[in-house]
Amino acid sequence: MLLGTSPSARAADGCLVLLCFAAPSWSSIAQCVPPIRSVLDDLARGRPFPSCGMSGAGNAANNRWSNAPDFCPPQYTTAIEIESGIRYQCLYAGAVSVTIDGALWARTWWNLSGETVTEFTPAAKAALGSWDTRFDDDYAAWLAAQVPAAPPCPSC
Repeated sequence: MLLGTSPSARAADGCLVLLCFAAPSWSSIAQCVPPIRSVLDDLARGRPFPSCGMSGAGNAANNRWSNAPDFCPPQYTTAIEIESGIRYQCLYAGAVSVTIDGALWARTWWNLSGETVTEFTPAAKAALGSWDTRFDDDYAAWLAAQVPAAPPCPSC
């Protein structure tokens, strides 16, 4: 009977996960890889995000499912034509948002295969000094590929 009520033996430490997601590049920190992979696998299976009771006021992390185009970065939003119009999809299933001192610090977008990309806020970038720039690089490439709007017609 106790087996059904005890927490999973593979449950991730929510405090370690919070610290790892706040890091400049969690995938380069050996101690972060197994718990983050475990959390991403759990999220993909519909399990809840772990909590950290010792994080202190204003420090937390939580998952939110993506919803293109409303909650998905433009560089990861795709449009598909369907019979009734256009349907938007996000290349990422959700995002883990990390809040430090009550303010958004970073948002790690993840997909069902475990791939991630992290969006750092200006405050996080200033504090970290160096970070994984893939999100910024992807955005810059997307922005450069956009077709400029036609200039207004002066003689129309």
